[in-house]
Amino acid sequence: MRILIVTTRPETFTAFAATLGEKGLETAFAPTGQAALDLARTTPPTLCVVDEQLPDTDPFALVAKLMSQNALIHTAVVSGLSAEEFHEAGEGLGILTALAQNPGPEAAASLAATLKAVAG
Repeated sequence: MRILIVTTRPETFTAFAATLGEKGLETAFAPTGQAALDLARTTPPTLCVVDEQLPDTDPFALVAKLMSQNALIHTAVVSGLSAEEFHEAGEGLGILTALAQNPGPEAAASLAATLKAVAG
C-alpha cells in the first residue's frame, strides 16, 4: 500500500514515514495540494495524509478534491482543531482520522493498523 504525505514540512514527518515503512507501507511526499492531485491521478495512493498548512489549498478542500477525483483514496488530516471543530470541518468527507500536528511513530503505527483493517 502506498501513502502520500502532502506537506511543506517533510522533516516533521521523518519518524512518521519511517514507521510506516517498517509496517510495510511505501511513502511518498508532495509539497502542494496540486502536486498531490497530479500524483493521485497518475498513481493513486491507498491513503493521503494531508497537512493542515499547505501553500495552495485548505486541507479539507484538498480532501474533497481527492474524493471527487478518486473516491477509493483514504484520507487523514493533520490538524490542531478540537475534535468537535474537526468533525464540523470534515463532515461528509469520510476522513479516516485526524492526526496531531507533529505525528510521530505511535501515530504512524496506529494509522497503519487502521488502514490495513479498512483497506485490507
